[in-house]
Amino acid sequence: QVQPVESGGGSVQAGGSLTLSCGSSGFTYDSHCMGWFHQAPGKAREGVAAIYTGDGSAYYSDSVKGRFTISQDVAKKTLYLQMDGLKLEDTGIYYCATDHERWGSGDYCYNRGVAGFAYWGQGTQVTVSS
Repeated sequence: QVQPVESGGGSVQAGGSLTLSCGSSGFTYDSHCMGWFHQAPGKAREGVAAIYTGDGSAYYSDSVKGRFTISQDVAKKTLYLQMDGLKLEDTGIYYCATDHERWGSGDYCYNRGVAGFAYWGQGTQVTVSS
C-alpha cells in the first residue's frame, strides 16, 4: 500500500524556519513525481513544490520560490521541504503526495496539479504567527 507520511509541522514566528519530512512506503521510490501541497484555512489545496525522483529536478510555485527548498534522500526514500522566511500566509496544512511517472521532470510533476497525484499523506499543520 502506497503511503506517504508527513512530519515536522509546528508553530513558528514569521521569518522563522521549519523542515517538513515525508517518508515513503509501499512503492519503489525511483520514477515518481513527489510534491508538497498547501491548504490554507478556507482555501483550496495548491501546489508548493514538486520533484521528480528519477533525476532530482525540482519546481516551485512563485509564492515560495527563493524561500522553500524541496529535496530528497533517495536511500531513505524521504522527501523534505525546507521552509525559510515563513510568512503568515504560509499557515495551513501541508500535504505530501506521490504518483508513478516513468519519465518526468520537476516542472512536469508540479503541473500535474492536485488531481494528478493519486497518493496522499494525512497532512501536517504549519502555523506562522506574527
